[in-house]
Amino acid sequence: MADIPIQQGLSVGYWHFLEDGRIQCDLCPRYCKLHEGQRGLCFVRGRLNDTVVLTTYGRSSGYCIDPIEKKPLNHFLPGTPVLSFGTAGCNLACKFCQNWDISKSRETDELADQASPEAIARAAVANGCKSVAFTYNDPVIFHEYAIDVAQACHEVGVHAVAVTAGYVTAEPRAEFYRHMDAANVDLKAFTDRFYHRITGAHLDPVLETLEYIRHETDTWLELTTLLIPEQNDSDEELHRMTRWVAEHLGPDVPMHFTAFHPDWKMMDSPPTEPAILGRARRIALENGVRYAYTGNVHDHGGSSTYCHHCGEILIGRDWYVLDDWNLSDDGHCLNCGTRCAGVFDGPPGNWGARRQLVRLRDYI
Repeated sequence: MADIPIQQGLSVGYWHFLEDGRIQCDLCPRYCKLHEGQRGLCFVRGRLNDTVVLTTYGRSSGYCIDPIEKKPLNHFLPGTPVLSFGTAGCNLACKFCQNWDISKSRETDELADQASPEAIARAAVANGCKSVAFTYNDPVIFHEYAIDVAQACHEVGVHAVAVTAGYVTAEPRAEFYRHMDAANVDLKAFTDRFYHRITGAHLDPVLETLEYIRHETDTWLELTTLLIPEQNDSDEELHRMTRWVAEHLGPDVPMHFTAFHPDWKMMDSPPTEPAILGRARRIALENGVRYAYTGNVHDHGGSSTYCHHCGEILIGRDWYVLDDWNLSDDGHCLNCGTRCAGVFDGPPGNWGARRQLVRLRDYI
């Protein structure tokens, strides 16, 4: 925990007093125990005047419009633009973090953009975005702000998307996913050893989140695993992971296997070869996962969607660009009529691979 003075913040829930006078934060399974003035490992939730506050409410490191496929979500409104933003801090400590300048930031003054939930919703509508995504760092730690933004977006017909590691406790998890239309959850590995040694967390709470989302909510779910050579890419681990997904979540939950590039505290680890991603995809398909993808590499075959019944290509993809479409408006294969799992609403979008910065002060 960081013993740094807290100047301001929004009073939030999910905490209780301990017998020794400390406050325990109950938002995530870290259960940080705080004296006055201390912050949790996430850095953005801390104790001030005998309550827990969120210091980043309404503040962001920036906003941009991405393709929904970048989240990655391949079965949720394909081809459409999504207004994306994050704040600062994270409740995991992944040594390989590829957004470490945001998620590990301890300089909240760098959060230059400020916006109310209503301003974000207005910006999404004005820019033709079907969704708003909480991404770059984990929305679990700005729980209250993410929910308020989701509610404002729903009022104007915009969806809410969470990109998260799924490290959250039961009660806030239930509240959070009542407001999320889609989620991509990082299943970082399938051993507790990896989670503890590389991320400073544990596997079981993530698996509980996955089962909760899939079976207790209407939130569309996809998974991402960043494969790091000799860390979480063995055949044995991939078989166990993909069998668990097929058995516990069902065959229709898409899995994305993405390429690691050396970053932050793992600069000495080699990048992931495309063949490793292809092997992981094949293992997933063998074990009953109907939709498995390769990511962070140019691989048209591995990034396209196929009908699990007749094998017809349903959505062709080159990186984030759609180049083939053989689905009806409601998501049925045009060749055999089989339903493709996902959220489809008419013809696909044509946003492509563009990335467009947005100034929220224009919508305040």
